[in-house]
Amino acid sequence: MESSGSDRVLVIMAKAPKPGAVKTRLASSLSAEAVTAFYCCLLDDTLALARSLGDVEVAIMCPDSDVNELARLAGNQASVVAQKGEGLVAGLTSVFAYFAEGHQRRTIAFNSDSPHLPRSVLEDAFETLAAHDVVVGPTHDGGYYLVGAKAFHRTLFARDGMGTSSALERLLSRARALELSVGFAASFYDIDVADDLSRLAAELQLAPARAPRKAAWLKEWDSTAH
Repeated sequence: MESSGSDRVLVIMAKAPKPGAVKTRLASSLSAEAVTAFYCCLLDDTLALARSLGDVEVAIMCPDSDVNELARLAGNQASVVAQKGEGLVAGLTSVFAYFAEGHQRRTIAFNSDSPHLPRSVLEDAFETLAAHDVVVGPTHDGGYYLVGAKAFHRTLFARDGMGTSSALERLLSRARALELSVGFAASFYDIDVADDLSRLAAELQLAPARAPRKAAWLKEWDSTAH
């Protein structure tokens, strides 16, 4: 896909939906096939949310081995870029090296777990990034669901503790060390464990249009789980 020329880029951090490779913390309460089907719904609704933003280039950053499958799933909705190196830190570093280095574009890396996020939160995050070097959207468990910057900062992401409750704290301390100004998007939750699914099912019962693929999947899950 050609670059849109927009100065706003939303990059979804994703993996190919292979059994045992995605949302592994749900495996204690769901079969591998069910987790994979759920992840497909997450990704589909995340792409729809991203495409609903005005004047934003949409891309997917993923491990090299997942490019072909994700390009097939995304169709013409997003360009798919292979990250350099393994793991989430390498993925995040690749986002800003690829999209923000030398461009001064407002670039936001967004997880594929939060398509139920109100679109206005993403719009506000881009606005916040206009006035700050970095924007971050905290999750309630001490991590973050989005992080954005206007330039590439090689040491912004720690090589340790990404999946821990101190991920946000580590990011903020590195931003301080680099003397970068940080603005915040609204706090939110992502989908890691079965309790998150229950919370999401209740929310989407009231507003299924926010993530229609996921709402349909959860309605089915809810009826068989209880």
